[in-house]
Amino acid sequence: MKVGIPKEIKNNENRVGMTPAGVAELTRRGHEVCVQHTAGEGSGFKDEEYVKAGAKILPEIADVYRECDMIVKVKEPIEPEYKLVRKGQLIFTYFHFACEKELTDAMLASGAICLAYETVQLPNGALPLLQPMSEVAGRMATLNGAYYLQKTKGGKGKLISGVPGVSPARVLVLGGGVVGEAAALMAAGLGAEVTITDISLPRLRQLDIETPANVHTLYSSEHNIRQQLPTVDIVVGSVLVPGDKTPHLITRDMLKLMEPGTVLVDVAIDQGGCFETSHPTTHSDPVYTLDGIVHYCVANIPGAVPNTSTLALTNATLKYAVALADKGWEKACKDDAALAKGLNIIEGKVVFKAVADVFGLPYHEWKS
Repeated sequence: MKVGIPKEIKNNENRVGMTPAGVAELTRRGHEVCVQHTAGEGSGFKDEEYVKAGAKILPEIADVYRECDMIVKVKEPIEPEYKLVRKGQLIFTYFHFACEKELTDAMLASGAICLAYETVQLPNGALPLLQPMSEVAGRMATLNGAYYLQKTKGGKGKLISGVPGVSPARVLVLGGGVVGEAAALMAAGLGAEVTITDISLPRLRQLDIETPANVHTLYSSEHNIRQQLPTVDIVVGSVLVPGDKTPHLITRDMLKLMEPGTVLVDVAIDQGGCFETSHPTTHSDPVYTLDGIVHYCVANIPGAVPNTSTLALTNATLKYAVALADKGWEKACKDDAALAKGLNIIEGKVVFKAVADVFGLPYHEWKS
């Protein structure tokens, strides 16, 4: 199979779909890999490294889409790429369709097969291709929250760790999944007083056992969240409903419960955001202030640390990319139920129910 690795063109997205090591594995198995010129430079990988791994370097993004049967990316195609996606072409990337009607319509019109990293799901409910970026995003959420807590950045002027004789900041983490746990552990490691919420009692028990003494668990309810808001300094929103829009856990009226300079970090913004007042921002313009509350809603947080992120992502995606290249998407998905859950759109039909429900589109069950 001909596999293409285009350069990401989303704002300040420096990750790349595959490392040279991943390319070497595909070429070793007899596949042809085409990498766009300078696609890996933002992550620290030069064209020469890809050539050494057996890749062919193509000058333009259109060349990669035109020549290749499978496109391996990091972020969803954006408007300039829509016309490049071909009927029958397999696009393997993060899509987050549920909050992007224009993207959904474009991919339906293209006739492509869209296999989304974020909905590949193991029998135990784990999301193996979302997990590495969730771990990065959770850690970064805390670091960015601490940064914007500075007075010069619009925050309260608190040091997250405090100092001897001065209390540390209070961090509220909404959602006890991979992102939430990573954010809580980072905040706890920095010395903050942390509360993490979830609706799963078994998960709360697990977090209570596994996290440090300065992390406290709390059942997630509107009442409990409202009680926390007057005293918190940073809120990390990390709720995820796989493939569906995220519920709003903090509404516009709840902003008045918080002190001015409180920082909201919405890691769920890719899926619509878990704060009602969230809208996507970029690394070049990451925050805005509303009702005195600082909002950080960057849709590709791991893109700020592309070397780490690309290495972690390829570690997770490579075995699935190899299976897709070796077998073709149909047989690979028939052989692996977890991979099959990644199918969202197939040649003009929505095959992921949550996406169909969000937009009121016909749902077509794909049978392996």
